[in-house]
Amino acid sequence: MDLVIARPEGLYCPPGDFYIDPWRPVERSVITHAHGDHARGGNQHYLAAAPGEGILRSRLGQDINLQTLPYGERLQHHGVTLSFHPAGHVLGSAQVRLEHQGEVWVASGDYKVEPDGTCAPFEPVKCHTFITESTFGLPIYRWQPQAQIFEEINQWWRGNIAVGRASVLLCYSFGKAQRILHGIDASLGPILAHGAVEPLNRVYREAGVRLPPTLYAGDVKKNDPIMGQALVIAPPSAGGSTWMRRFGDYSDGFASGWMRLRGTRRRRGVDRGFVLSDHADWPGLLWAIEQTGAERVMVTHGSVAVLVRHLREQGLDAQGFTTEYGDDEEDIASAVGTAGDAS
Repeated sequence: MDLVIARPEGLYCPPGDFYIDPWRPVERSVITHAHGDHARGGNQHYLAAAPGEGILRSRLGQDINLQTLPYGERLQHHGVTLSFHPAGHVLGSAQVRLEHQGEVWVASGDYKVEPDGTCAPFEPVKCHTFITESTFGLPIYRWQPQAQIFEEINQWWRGNIAVGRASVLLCYSFGKAQRILHGIDASLGPILAHGAVEPLNRVYREAGVRLPPTLYAGDVKKNDPIMGQALVIAPPSAGGSTWMRRFGDYSDGFASGWMRLRGTRRRRGVDRGFVLSDHADWPGLLWAIEQTGAERVMVTHGSVAVLVRHLREQGLDAQGFTTEYGDDEEDIASAVGTAGDAS
């Protein structure tokens, strides 16, 4: 029997009678991370990795029926042994390991393989069947080391300070924003955060993640002289909106894996694109899959057909899994400027 099957409500574990990241309300849900396409409201019971508790409650409500489990600790339910293992995606993100009658499956949720200091780094987990995302599952997607991208942001910010211009950096408000704050040179100038970003910064700090001091952008007056030196962190939905007028003369940038595509940068209409993703690139996906030792791989959301074909050529039993997960990085629609901040 397959340990995970696709149902209209989401990915279902038949022997355990629970769902992983369901997209319809269910009785028992196991959540890999708190992005809105994986953690939805309305479930009667939630189980998640302990480091994600603060984010889940801040996004779904403080009073949700949430049970947490430290990374690596095992829980038995209906004969299924379940444990969470770091996915390296965002704070609290986890892979779900399921073991039943000697069979081991791992549902990875979303993951990246480069450690960033804002969440527990990705941990390969041996299994028979691995369920992997493929958001950036094309050979064109190969990330530069994040330190290089942070230095590009620093240089852009310095250049704008030199001419008295605000630097408005658009990025996903949960995960990407905090990773950038953790990685940049905060000594360059004041850092302002949009109202969608600042509450999440607080949750990260409470979880022990080092972030530089930030000011809520709404508290800074339009003509305040610090505007010309400030780095402003805001969600994609703020781009081109009336909210941006308060910064006067500004330069805007966009941080996303989609910035790898020249057409996306052009359609987004920003001054600068920074290629920074919280998902694995093509080499990262292949490395992670190899590390599991899995002979069977189920591929979800993204460039499914390309990755499945490549894995089959490597001799693996690979197939696509239809899901309703989006790209929490920003919906592609958002990345090309036709929608707001995906959740």
